Amino acid sequence: MMLQLGQVAPDFEARTTQGPIRFHEWLGASWGILFSHPKDYTPVCTTELGYTARLKPEFDRRGVKVIGLSVDTLDRHEGWNADIEEVGGTAVNFPMISDPDRAVATLYGMIHPEADAAVTVRTVFVIDPSKKIRLMLIYPPSAGRNFDEVLRVIDSLQLTDRHKVATPVNWKPGERAIVAASLSDEEARARFPQGFEAEKPYLRWVDQLERT
Repeated sequence: MMLQLGQVAPDFEARTTQGPIRFHEWLGASWGILFSHPKDYTPVCTTELGYTARLKPEFDRRGVKVIGLSVDTLDRHEGWNADIEEVGGTAVNFPMISDPDRAVATLYGMIHPEADAAVTVRTVFVIDPSKKIRLMLIYPPSAGRNFDEVLRVIDSLQLTDRHKVATPVNWKPGERAIVAASLSDEEARARFPQGFEAEKPYLRWVDQLERT
């Protein structure tokens, strides 16, 4: 199944380390991150899960729920969690899906057609409160993911959903943004009474905006 940005994220039922869920119901009115791991007891994933657990206060502040997925069974997830806490210093504090029949992995296209069909690739899906997919990332097995970058993109998405702006290269929260090209100068002046700087007719800067 080929998923696309803006498409409604497929719903599913699954067993997790925090009990059974129906995905859309579990998300509720929150943003969500669904990310997959090739298998339990793998070194890169161990570091990723520990770091993501440490970021939970940041995700909570943004109204984001996190859920992981691996093709291993719940009992293996529980055993692996002890290693993750030992290595990362924080216990896994979000649910991990057990997907031994690859039902969810197949639904979300997490299995590379030329890779081992027994494991998933490293994928990240960011899903908004309307259940639409807003970001998709696919990493090779050897490269750990950058969850600080995932947070940065969520900040950008939440800012641009609220204001008629885009965020420039390497943007960080608190920095100036770009007035949306869809706004005329007159509309931009009405929307941004603090004014904007037109560096080019198509590149108009507006100072720091509140994310929410």
